[in-house]
Amino acid sequence: MALPDRLPAVADEDASRAVVGDEAVLRPGVDALARTLGLRPERLRRLPNGSLPVYADDRLVLKLFPPPDAGGARVEAAALRAVTGRLPVPSPAVHADGTHDDWRYVLMDRLPGQDLSTVWADLARRDRRRLAGQAGALCRALHQVDPPAVEDWWPQDWGAFVDDQRATARERHGRWGLPRPWLEQVDGFLDRTPLPPGPRVLLHTEVMPANLLAAPDADGRWSLSGVCDFEPAMRGHAEYDLVAVAVFMAGGDPTVLREALTAYGCEAAGLDEDLSRRLLAWTLLHRFGNVAAFFAFLPPPPTPTWSALARAWFGVTFGDR
Repeated sequence: MALPDRLPAVADEDASRAVVGDEAVLRPGVDALARTLGLRPERLRRLPNGSLPVYADDRLVLKLFPPPDAGGARVEAAALRAVTGRLPVPSPAVHADGTHDDWRYVLMDRLPGQDLSTVWADLARRDRRRLAGQAGALCRALHQVDPPAVEDWWPQDWGAFVDDQRATARERHGRWGLPRPWLEQVDGFLDRTPLPPGPRVLLHTEVMPANLLAAPDADGRWSLSGVCDFEPAMRGHAEYDLVAVAVFMAGGDPTVLREALTAYGCEAAGLDEDLSRRLLAWTLLHRFGNVAAFFAFLPPPPTPTWSALARAWFGVTFGDR
């Protein structure tokens, strides 16, 4: 239970899940923190999306991290400071970050625009292509920013992370509900799909409509107006960041994916089957790459093989579908 005007004590992830959605328990502590930060509590409204408590007034966003997620607060604050003014899409400037009642918080700008996930399904293809191109350019600029120094930033060893994800891929995707015929092919596909070495760049890891803001201009053309939610940021291979763009923005449409990859800087000759296979391999290795769930909204392959799936989901040279 929370003490008056205090955020609740949280000892582990189970306790965290029990309280992050309980506004009656959280709000007294949130209001006390708001007053400490010079905010007017009566103007703060909780935002509906996300797994963490996020509050906003007209100008600022206050994001809270229970103790088990403290590392995410450090990463978010550091990443936002690193990218401020260096991306083609606005990112929130950090006004304050710290600890309150053993919870971490980040106070940042509220960006203009609309949560892109709320309108994405209704957008015309030309708007999706335009926005995907802007997301590709955003990733390219992000990957040119030097990763900040963050204490205990997970994973500290990218190669070890990839090796572990590869070793546990079959078990992990089986736990997520991937059917056995697909599971039986996982190891062989990964073995036949070499992933290139490369410098570790700053990764957002979830460049997707849920973490982007957009607004239409006077002619009704949509453009990105903001990127947020950097707490899962990592340092790793650049192609890892293209998975979310491909899955959640292209959605199996090769014209949309081609727009994103071209804006990212991929040469035409590199938009080939090898790239499609690598993107599927990175999806299998991605910490949020739930392939079983993706089958619900991405196009089915003509045959039940990973190679065919790579073409269906990440193909850009096999004709417009």
